[in-house]
Amino acid sequence: MADSTADGVERRLPTDEARELLSLVRDIARREIAPRAAEEEAAGRFPRELFALLSRSGLLGLPYDPGHGGGGQPYEVYLQVLEELAAARLTVGLGVSVHTLSCHALAGFGTEEQRAAHLPAMLGGGLLGAYCLSEPSAGSDAAALRTRAVREGDDWVIDGTKAWITHGGIADFCTVMARTGGPGARGITAFLVPGDAPGLSAAPPERKMGMKGSPTAQLHFDGVRVGDDRRLGGEGQGFSIALDALDSGRLGIAACAVGLAQAALEEAVAYAKERRQFGRPIADFQGLRFLLADMATRVEAGRALYLEAARLRDEGRAFGRCAAMAKLFCTDAAMQVTTDAVQVLGGYGYTADFPVERYLREAKMLQIVEGTNQIQRVVIARHLVGPESR
Repeated sequence: MADSTADGVERRLPTDEARELLSLVRDIARREIAPRAAEEEAAGRFPRELFALLSRSGLLGLPYDPGHGGGGQPYEVYLQVLEELAAARLTVGLGVSVHTLSCHALAGFGTEEQRAAHLPAMLGGGLLGAYCLSEPSAGSDAAALRTRAVREGDDWVIDGTKAWITHGGIADFCTVMARTGGPGARGITAFLVPGDAPGLSAAPPERKMGMKGSPTAQLHFDGVRVGDDRRLGGEGQGFSIALDALDSGRLGIAACAVGLAQAALEEAVAYAKERRQFGRPIADFQGLRFLLADMATRVEAGRALYLEAARLRDEGRAFGRCAAMAKLFCTDAAMQVTTDAVQVLGGYGYTADFPVERYLREAKMLQIVEGTNQIQRVVIARHLVGPESR
């Protein structure tokens, strides 16, 4: 079943419910998100009230079980929702992706009692999550993390620092990977930590090139105590839980990248039709027409790749390699498309009077988060030829 958008892009949607959902999302994006995006990004303002609206609208738990407050939507649909949100404002699309990622460990590896106790509020109760894996000295090498959780009776006491945490300092809950055993991946366990837990504090937000409305901060755990009932999965299972979440999270980043690239393409096309030089619209010049054609091709190819990975996931098939490819290709495409959009607008593209300079700054971040694109190449190569020799 296809659905044609205002930009002429054909969406392949599996149900009438999905088509209605995407229509709702576009309406919210047009009325509530896009008009405020430029001003709020420039001011570094996080739109918490928008996330409350998204929660009330059922958009913060789309791929999860309806029995626990989720939307029961396949990833094929959820990712197209992310794309629409990111096209309106990347801070919102990425924020929903990170929130979904932060719910993954509980939804997929928690006990039924844990899910019943926490998931409804996380998915539809207005809460906002953070995903805490990276550390100052453990980014791409996440298995080297040092944050430690020590068992004390029925509790765990967590000490350490997490870095590059989206929603750091404003999240209501955090999924935290901490070391409970020896070195390496097998010594890591996952925990669900309340955002207001005593001993948990946030550093001032990082001063970033882009995404200024989305707070990214270090989180400090100083004797943070949580009960064993907030341990997710078995002891030592945390790293495999983290990797399982990242496979799905990479698809979220890919969809956001396509949304950002789509927004840049539309801005460039509209400008090219209106801007006149040498007595005619610059869209008449072949060099620029070819540039726009290449931009559009990258957007469509990225969309097709992330949707293919989503459909593999929805069918219960292995999708990790395709997810890494989608994250790699879509974010590189977004970087190229936003760069080209600035070029189409010329000097105006380099000013804050038009959004393409912001899109360019935001696209760079997407090549780094949830595994740099160099790490994606490592993942893809391992699927092709096996692990590296030691």
